Amino acid sequence: MKTTVKKLSDTKIEVHVVLDAKDLKPARKLALERLAKEVKVEGFRKGKVPADIAEKFIPENDLNAEAVDIAVRTTVIKAFEDNNKSPLVIPQVNVTKYVPNEVVEYSATADIIPDVKLADIKSLKVKEVETKVTDAEVNEVLENISKSYAEKKVVKRAAKEGDEVIIDFTGKKDGVAFNGGSAKDYHLPLGSHSFIPGFEEGIVGHEVGDRFNLDLTFPKDYGMADLAGAKTVFEVLLKQVNEVTPAKLDDELAKKCGPFKTIAELKKDIKSNLEMQNAHRAGEKYKDDLVEALVEKSKIPAPEILIKDQIRFIEDDITRNAASQGLSFDDYLKQTKQTREDWEKEAAKVAEKRVKASLALQLVAREHKIVASDEVVEAKIAELREVYKKSPEAIKNLKDPNVKMDIKNRLTIEKTLDFIVKESKK
Repeated sequence: MKTTVKKLSDTKIEVHVVLDAKDLKPARKLALERLAKEVKVEGFRKGKVPADIAEKFIPENDLNAEAVDIAVRTTVIKAFEDNNKSPLVIPQVNVTKYVPNEVVEYSATADIIPDVKLADIKSLKVKEVETKVTDAEVNEVLENISKSYAEKKVVKRAAKEGDEVIIDFTGKKDGVAFNGGSAKDYHLPLGSHSFIPGFEEGIVGHEVGDRFNLDLTFPKDYGMADLAGAKTVFEVLLKQVNEVTPAKLDDELAKKCGPFKTIAELKKDIKSNLEMQNAHRAGEKYKDDLVEALVEKSKIPAPEILIKDQIRFIEDDITRNAASQGLSFDDYLKQTKQTREDWEKEAAKVAEKRVKASLALQLVAREHKIVASDEVVEAKIAELREVYKKSPEAIKNLKDPNVKMDIKNRLTIEKTLDFIVKESKK
């Protein structure tokens, strides 16, 4: 077999293949064996006709066509591999010449894993995020704890900021109630800013039993396109006012929160947890920034077919998330005020970054022989079995070889990222 390569782009090639008589001989033999199984010859059972006898009853054109098909299918991938190229899809083949039993010439075109030139990892300059925890952050957590243990007392007076009110409400646009705009016995902390501007403020000053309307306009950048900037009316019934008294930040509160004797111990624990959270977030951001820097400083062509695959993955994720809210992908586009064309342009940018990052990590792993060991993979699977022990379907999925391979790939990526972090700090 002789091959020559023509570069069509950084991510696509055409391989021209020439097969001679020596290459075609085994293909013709196999073609004859296959077709012989279908030949009917008097005196022989179907499928038991000897090849040399069957050949006399097989049309030459059929035998030649089968031989060419076998010759191409059994050599096309090797033709790429012999040139150190890995096709990303089944190559498109065009037979250009065939002389029975003597020569076959064909061209095979495919997107390939591109040649990637990685930058030196040690040259990457990425600033690490500070993980320091401030007193303000600790105090914010303490305030939230104080509110969670707050005392609530029903009062007979006008509602004011800081109270919790229980209300029924119905939101209408053009006189028609809209989806998601109504509730009964809703507990609303006044001052939480959990509703659109003017809603909570409009309740302040009203007393139990009051029925009133709030004429409000939704923000122009509101998430739902149908309501963004819309003028609406909320019909409200105030049913109860609760005066909220936050718990005192003292040793007694600390004891309620866990194995703490003093408020100082609780503060220390809060600070420690925040430091761990900050360190984890900072570590993940550092890895992301390193990969981004590696991609920017490297030469990494992104195959169009992989970009299209990523765009489909992104759309599938959005579709699933929208469906969980009773929406379609088109509803999502309306909410985000995008046309399909605009969305695809932005999605393509994200997809291209993902593809380049994936190719960079794969090459680093290959060059440095980084791979998750079978022991580590099995340990992870055992951990997942424990997590999903109450889900028979999940346990069953963990036995799937493809799932196991996916776990191995993800663990290999994690190991590769750890390697890049270590190398960047040398």
